[in-house]
Amino acid sequence: MQYFCAAPNCATKKSNQHPLFRFPKDAERCKQWVDKCNHEDLNDKSPEQLYRYYRLCVKHFDPSSYESNATEYLSTVLKDDAIPSIFDVPSQPNSTQLKRNKAMAEIAERDIQMRKKVKKSQTETTTDPPEPSEEEGYKEYLKALFELLVLLGEQNIPVGGSLDTKEESMTSSNFVELLDYRMNAGEEALKKRWAEDKDGNLPTRLTELIDVCEKCVRSELLEEVGQNGFFSLITDEVVVISDEWHLPVFLRYVDKKNSQQETFLGFLNFEDEGDSVAGKLLSELTEKWGVKMEQCRAQSHSCSATHFSQVKDVVAKLKEQYPKAVITPRSTCPLNISLANTLGLTGVQLVMSTFKKIHSFFTDSTALQLELENAIAIFYPYKEEKANELKELCHTAWTTSGEAFEVAVDIIESLLLCVDSVHDNEDMRWNDQVIQDALEISKALADFEFIMSLVVLKSTLSLTRAFGANLQGSAEEAHFAADNFESVLQSVLEVAANIDVYHEFWYDEAVNLANAMEVPIRAPRCFTKRQGLAPGVTVLPDHYYKEHVSAPVLRHVVDELKELFGDEHLKALGSQSLIPGLRSKKAGEETEEGNLQMYKDDIPNAGTLSAELHCWWVKWKGPRGKGEALPESLGETLGLADLKFFPNVLAVLRLLGILPTLPLEEDCGLAYRRYRRYIKNTPDHCRSKSLALLNVNIDVNHDLDAMVQAYMKAYPEKKEKEKNKEPEKSTEPETEKL
Repeated sequence: MQYFCAAPNCATKKSNQHPLFRFPKDAERCKQWVDKCNHEDLNDKSPEQLYRYYRLCVKHFDPSSYESNATEYLSTVLKDDAIPSIFDVPSQPNSTQLKRNKAMAEIAERDIQMRKKVKKSQTETTTDPPEPSEEEGYKEYLKALFELLVLLGEQNIPVGGSLDTKEESMTSSNFVELLDYRMNAGEEALKKRWAEDKDGNLPTRLTELIDVCEKCVRSELLEEVGQNGFFSLITDEVVVISDEWHLPVFLRYVDKKNSQQETFLGFLNFEDEGDSVAGKLLSELTEKWGVKMEQCRAQSHSCSATHFSQVKDVVAKLKEQYPKAVITPRSTCPLNISLANTLGLTGVQLVMSTFKKIHSFFTDSTALQLELENAIAIFYPYKEEKANELKELCHTAWTTSGEAFEVAVDIIESLLLCVDSVHDNEDMRWNDQVIQDALEISKALADFEFIMSLVVLKSTLSLTRAFGANLQGSAEEAHFAADNFESVLQSVLEVAANIDVYHEFWYDEAVNLANAMEVPIRAPRCFTKRQGLAPGVTVLPDHYYKEHVSAPVLRHVVDELKELFGDEHLKALGSQSLIPGLRSKKAGEETEEGNLQMYKDDIPNAGTLSAELHCWWVKWKGPRGKGEALPESLGETLGLADLKFFPNVLAVLRLLGILPTLPLEEDCGLAYRRYRRYIKNTPDHCRSKSLALLNVNIDVNHDLDAMVQAYMKAYPEKKEKEKNKEPEKSTEPETEKL
């Protein structure tokens, strides 16, 4: 429980004598409090957690919020419908020091409760409690250390300090400061044991504790997944931790309540190359982590072109050993962005990296967004509706949307004018960093390779844009996308077969755009150098971009579509016809039982599937009560109370629930959102693959006693050392107490 105010930058604590009010139990009112509070750390917490552990002080409520018989700051009673409204601070603190203060407050509260229990115990008995044995004392010491590690991980506070040397960092770290804070509360036994570790054993001890903590948390997560049957394996883009590449791993499953869940399992080392990385990853996943890949029914991998070939080796290895793990795209990334990210062409990667810079450049600056809007207005003077539409899009994350390439072509001239104006800085409004960022974006936009690659991506991926949008839409839209996949693929194949004609159109469009932007039309200078051409000999841009951009982009899109949407995946998407609301819109049609045959080994009784399906549709074809609607989504269907009477249908729907292609319900994707926030907000040198597991899985209840047992089992020599400390019983008579 917090004994300070949860509002951003509010310093009120219990010691200030200002009343602190619990967050409401009611979910709707609790959400109103969170929205008003504007504290990012509260968004992912449930109403029950907020009610139990978080408070707002009296200073954030206006006088009308109190009962009439209450006096300000004394015996204050809030009305049942009170909503906080007074928040003077415009920004939310996000410093390690504030997090450390919160952690210390939590420790202080635990110490207060502990001392109360000790005092109560002393008043109930006049005899001294028996002294704990060395081993029991050692267990309590380890438990206290694990408790601190969990606290630091959940609050995303680095264990070490900010000093340069490892030794100094450990002896003056956040971990040590919090432990000192706790020992100063009066735990003498903790002081004695800590003195032994602090004298030279601390780095080793901390490494061991962190390792055991990570293993125990992962074991808890895998136990939960294992109890719920099948799952899908999902990996995100490779990230840097401790100067090494690591692959983040997620598992998606459906729990016992038939609710979709996604959990973060940790990081796999991604340093090796070729076949070795695939074999090593799979070995670590199954042998070291204990993931039962026989239960895996789908796999999805997000990656950039830098690691594309290595990830492909992993995909192939998984498919070879576990053929039931269907390859799919991931719902968190639009299909078009995913296809472009994995293209290794220099021009395409220039486009994608520039998109990231544009997003970072404009996102947090209202002044820069206004500058871009003014530039758009200049280029669309007689198309006000189009200009307003583009201005609205620029306030969204358009660089990561499925229509990013179309939007970029529409505003590229405005973008160039805007960043050039910022770089010139004639009115001295921008700092050096903004000017430098503007220059980098300007150089990319004014490169014909960028313009040509952008036009090719826009034209090619326009064929898959609607298809990808439908996959991220409702169950009906995703089912429609599966039905129309062959048409989409044929459209791309037709363009590839007539590449000469289509490339000519694309090249002309890029040339016209470049001329309008006063960009020289030429092949990349680096290519000319590699060819070793004689002075004065030039490469024809038209021919170069056809062979090195247009044709490779089309080949890549075709290959990826075929791999991501194989027959089994399309059948799985077609199985969404089991959703009653979807079937009702397709009058006269019955579920194609052939789609469900792929699940024959994973359902309770394949022999009764036909009869069960007939009963299922008879149930939903009957008349409905007034105002009674049919379930329209997978989540609603899985939540039906009488689904248990249709075991085969339930099994198929649960398998659909783990398909990475389909979007999760709003409250089921918290793990991935927390992970993205951790990566975004934590500098590379502060990241820890072990503590990240705690931070992302903050809602998991950790068994500290199990961690202690695991540590003592993993390091039995330390346990034996503690046993050897048992004092020998003295044969001399005990001195009489005075």
